[in-house]
Amino acid sequence: MFSIISLLPFIIVFLFLSIKQINQYERGLKFRFGKFVGIMNPGWQIIIPVIEGYARVDIRVKAVDVPDQEAMTRDNISVRINAVIYYKVASAEKAVLEVENFYYAMSQLAQTTMRNIVGEVSLDDLLTQRETLANKLQEIIDQASDPWGIKVVDVSLKDVVLPEEMKRTMAKQAEAEREKRAVIIKAEGEVIAADNMAKAAHILSGSPGALHLRTLQSINDLSSDQSNTVIFAMPLEVLRAFEKFSGKA
Repeated sequence: MFSIISLLPFIIVFLFLSIKQINQYERGLKFRFGKFVGIMNPGWQIIIPVIEGYARVDIRVKAVDVPDQEAMTRDNISVRINAVIYYKVASAEKAVLEVENFYYAMSQLAQTTMRNIVGEVSLDDLLTQRETLANKLQEIIDQASDPWGIKVVDVSLKDVVLPEEMKRTMAKQAEAEREKRAVIIKAEGEVIAADNMAKAAHILSGSPGALHLRTLQSINDLSSDQSNTVIFAMPLEVLRAFEKFSGKA
């Protein structure tokens, strides 16, 4: 009886050291004599000191902020681009056994892949097709990290920084394009106005007295403003009447 009581503190310490808690968002890898023997699910697990060991793996979605990368586009434009990659551990066993540090490995893989992707596209495609490039980047990284037990959830291109001289060039190009569109719109308006004026002149010339009535209407509109000075013009019908009369004479 005395011997059991004396050993009780050692038993308590042994149990305390043996019980390990795996949280819901974790998975554990159990090793016995250095060999992998199984996955430890969430809850309390028994690890025999000295004989067994374990490693925790967080299986929640992680975000890798890829730092600014200097890259050259297909049309030889130097840009700086950064991105965010969201991934999670799909296989805790592979994430520990197949790669030394999957956090660092994913960061390096993302940087290299992003520079390669930028080098395959032109600047216009890089600026206008970000979603397509992000999807391609996700596909490549996901395939490359699959042997590590990693699943890439999403990739987002955050920003594309252009050189200052390129920004000025693009601003001038945009301004020239706006001026071009303004000139085209103005010319189209003048064509429509000229066409409408031609139609109006044709209608007025075909109706006797129509031009005289239009002149009177214009005079009435001008008379509403006291500051306007009205100069009466001789209607063309009157001039034509005088021409006919002088011709008969």
